[in-house]
Order: sequence, then C-alpha cells, then structure tokens
Amino acid sequence: MSKTKYSTILKNGLVTENPTFVQMLGMCPTLGVTVSIKNGIGMGLATTAVLIMANAAISALRKVIPSKIRIPAFIVVIASAVTIVGMLMETYMASLYEVLGLFIPLIVVNCIILARAEAFAFENKVMPSVIDGIGMGLGFTISLGLIGTVREFFGGFTLFDIPIFTDAEPMLIFIQPPGAFLTLALLLALYNFYNISKAKKAKAIVDAEREASIAAQLEATRVSEEKWKQKQEEKKRKEAEKKKAEAEAKKKAEEEAKANGEAGEIPAEAVKEEAPKEEAKKEMTPEEAEAERKRLKREQLKAKQAAQKAAEEAKASDEKPVEKSAEEAKVNDEKPAENKDEIVEE
Repeated sequence: MSKTKYSTILKNGLVTENPTFVQMLGMCPTLGVTVSIKNGIGMGLATTAVLIMANAAISALRKVIPSKIRIPAFIVVIASAVTIVGMLMETYMASLYEVLGLFIPLIVVNCIILARAEAFAFENKVMPSVIDGIGMGLGFTISLGLIGTVREFFGGFTLFDIPIFTDAEPMLIFIQPPGAFLTLALLLALYNFYNISKAKKAKAIVDAEREASIAAQLEATRVSEEKWKQKQEEKKRKEAEKKKAEAEAKKKAEEEAKANGEAGEIPAEAVKEEAPKEEAKKEMTPEEAEAERKRLKREQLKAKQAAQKAAEEAKASDEKPVEKSAEEAKVNDEKPAENKDEIVEE
C-alpha cells in the first residue's frame, strides 16, 4: 500500500473521522477522566495501545475467525490487550493507574475499539490496520488532552499541576461533572465552526470553478455560432457572386450575338436541347464555355443556311407547275380546232 494511502488512513483518525468530535464515541472516559491534562493523555495513550494491538491481532486472524462469532472473538482479543496494558501501567505507572482506576478495564467495552475492529481491521491487512489504530488512538488522545486542558485551566488555573494564576479565583464548575459536558459542547462548537467555514470555502472554490467552466462553454458556443454565421455569409456571398458572373456572361453572350447579326428565334427543340447544356455550362471553365459558345454559333449558322436552301428549293418547285399548266392549256386549245375541221369535212 502506498504512503499516500497510509497518510489518508492516519488523517481519518486525527481529523476527518475523529472518534470524539465527529463519531462521538467513547463518551464515558471522555467525560469521566478529563479533569486534568495528565489523566486525559494517559487514558488516550492506553486506549491507543489497545487499539494497535487489537487491530493487528484481529487483522491477522480475520481469515480464521468465523463471521458468525466474530463479535465474541473481538471481545476476547480486546480483553487480552487491555489486560496486558493494565498490567504494564500498574507496574510502571502506578500513580496514573490508580487515578484512572476502573476506566482501564472498561476499555474492553469501548465503542471505538470494537467499531474499528468491525469496520476496518476485519476487512484489511495487518499494516493498514495498525496505521488505523494509531490514527484513531492519537485522535482520541488529542481530544481528551484538549478537554483536560480546558477543564484544568479554568477549574484550577493550572497546567500539568503547575499554577498559572495564583491570585485568581478558579471556576470550579469546570472540574465537576457539568463542566465536562460544557467543555465538550464548546469544543464541538469550535470544531464544527471550523469544518463549516472550510466547507464553505471549498464550496466557493468549486462554484467559482463551475462558473468559470460554464462561462468558457458559453464563450466557446458563441465563437462557434459566430464562425457558423460567417460561413453562411461567405456562402451567400459566393452564391451572389456566382449568379452575378452568370448574368454578366449571359449578357455578354447576347451582346456578342447581336453584334454578329445573329438575331432570330431559336427553335423550341434547340432550346430544349440547350437547357441541359446550359446547366452543364455552369460547371465549365471559361475556356470550355467559350468553345461551347463558338460551337453553338456554328450550329446556328448551319441551321440558317439549311433554312435558306430549303426556301430556295420551295420557290423553284412552285415555278415549274405554273409553266407546265400553260403548255397543257395550249395543247387543249389546239385539239378542239382539229375536231371542228373534221366535223366540217363530214
């Protein structure tokens, strides 16, 4: 496991999931033994030692302990650790052991130890469980030390049994049971005020980042819309230029046709044939369009010549029947005369 993970576990016990000010666990020793700094720190260190030993043992035995009987097994392990700690304190710190008295054996049923065994040690390896025990134990020790400091200072104006103000009258309520509740309430209020202020600052930062992100998105949207509008305007401008160029080319072609004396109507069939060609011209280059225009002029000239030739042939065919009919009339006039002479002779 990385060092970052270990530091996170340690921070959880000290601040994020502090057993006293956040989880509100172990209230009995918190209110009962914190008359002075020594008592609070001594109780906290004893609990820390039990937490470390219990977490390590339960984590090592987590695959052996059956799930159905894990709570009794936890109690046995915790009781063994408390017994070891109590014997060591009685041997090397007899005065502190006598002051704490019954609260040392009561560590067996301390909710902090049982909760960490169930929530963390039984689910994780040995080393992370030990770190969790250290973090939770130090968090509990700091909480008891703070409460003991406030109660000892205001209740007797002393710190570590050293007088601070000898002439002032102490507030004895702080070293009495109500003083424990009052001190705990004041420290909880300060702790919550700090957390709320920190949360507000974090929220303000997140809101500012979100607003900046939204503003950036809106700006990007605006820029994209402007680009799209510019593209549309450019497209319209190109279409207008294209239409203008086509109109100028058409006008120029008409002027050239008029100048060359090519007035006259084009047959409907030619117009129909030219329609698809005109569409094709839209995609022609200027050189191709010029060649196509010359080809059309040649075709128009050929059509005009063919029409003139057809007119001449029609005129010639109209003159021949007239001459023929005159000759026939002359022949018919001569025939009756001959018949008349024949009749006279008879």
